Amino acid sequence: MTSPSTPSIDVLSAYVRLAEPFASVVDRVPNHAWDDSSPCAGWSARDVLTHVVTTQRDFLEQRGVDAAATPSGSDPRALWRAHDDRMRELLADPDIAGREYAGAFGRTTVGASIVTFYGFDLVVHRWDIAVAAGLEERLSDEELEMLDRSADGFGDHLYDDGVCKPAVPVGRGADRQERVLARLGRPTPANA
Repeated sequence: MTSPSTPSIDVLSAYVRLAEPFASVVDRVPNHAWDDSSPCAGWSARDVLTHVVTTQRDFLEQRGVDAAATPSGSDPRALWRAHDDRMRELLADPDIAGREYAGAFGRTTVGASIVTFYGFDLVVHRWDIAVAAGLEERLSDEELEMLDRSADGFGDHLYDDGVCKPAVPVGRGADRQERVLARLGRPTPANA
């Protein structure tokens, strides 16, 4: 995680760069695919989306920030849009984004945690939702680098219960995305 002594980042812009591709996948999921199985054992695409929303909300609420947003109906797209709108509103407030706390990796800020730790989730779970829906999803080189850096930073905790499954083997000729996803316990067609 980032510490307060690290050069500041534009938290809202960094969040948006991660949230926009996530929203693009959410918007492309066919209605019938929301209850299809994802690479997260026992979770549907809908479950993965709900996890992303609730973990961000819970994190913020534990730091005294009301992150609740009420979508209309039970449409997963509406849930994401309402949550994303609320996140953008909150992260635009420097008093919230800059709020310091003692995290698992030392002192940090709410904004830094949303961008780094929860940003990891936005990228990985975007791919999980896409796979559940049968969509092709490519991660950018920048995103793959961020996932590798995050995995390095998590150390052995990467494979703690509820984080990632153990790494899976990759086939000869696997591309970078397949190798990074395999490291995170996600088999792709090339390493399934």
